Order: sequence, then C-alpha cells, then structure tokens
Amino acid sequence: MQFFALLTRNTQKFSDADFAPLLPPESEQRKTLYVQGAVRQIWNRGDVPGTGIMFEAGDEKEVRGHLATLPLIEAGMMDIAAIVPLNPYPGFGPKR
Repeated sequence: MQFFALLTRNTQKFSDADFAPLLPPESEQRKTLYVQGAVRQIWNRGDVPGTGIMFEAGDEKEVRGHLATLPLIEAGMMDIAAIVPLNPYPGFGPKR
C-alpha cells in the first residue's frame, strides 16, 4: 500500500544553521530508504520548508518507523504534518 507523508521543518525553534549539520545524514538516510524500496518518491514542498515523501508500506505504523530513522525527525527539527493512506483511483480501470 502507498502512503503520502507530509513533513514540515520546525523553523519556529530552529535556524538554518541548526539544520545544516543534519542535512547530509538526512540525505543519506533518505537514499537508504529509497534503495530499500520503502520510499518511492521525494519532493521538496513549495509552500513551506519541508518535504513530501511517497512510501510503500504495509501500514501507517511501518511508515512512522521509517520516518523515525530520519535525523531531522529524531532531532525534533521536522514535524509530521500528515500521513495519508492512498487507494487506487478506479477511473482508469478496464472499459466495459
């Protein structure tokens, strides 16, 4: 099943200088999750500092487990705004 996680940087408490040292390990962990097949796609948000991540997982608990491995989440510098389970769109099914 696919899930869309919407993450927001906690810019109220942390400055760009606070984020800087964690960005390289954050990037590496995201790559690891991608190689493992847990992450399908990643986007930078265009509205606020943050990320959208498409996960392949059995349930929301599994998604939260993957997110917990991200350094920015571990440090409390990134908040999980939403985790949305996605169902297939039926409009592209077989024609009758």
